[in-house]
Amino acid sequence: MMNPKKIEEIAKQLSDNMPDSLKQFAGEFESKSKQVLQNQLMKLDFVSREEFEVQQHVLLKTREKLEQLQQQVTELEKSIADK
Repeated sequence: MMNPKKIEEIAKQLSDNMPDSLKQFAGEFESKSKQVLQNQLMKLDFVSREEFEVQQHVLLKTREKLEQLQQQVTELEKSIADK
């Protein structure tokens, strides 16, 4: 999930870059744009950086275990073939 402060920053940037003639509506625009951003981001399937790093670590450990098991199978096949 995206950081709510980041969403507020984006909404503020949008309202700050509005033409002066529309600045009177900036508060409402900022509120609505923040709401739209949050709604659209909720539809996306994001994971936090922490979750990503945990899964990356799990994948690394799994890959190491798989390589170890592949090596054991190769050694067992070789020992069976040698007999």
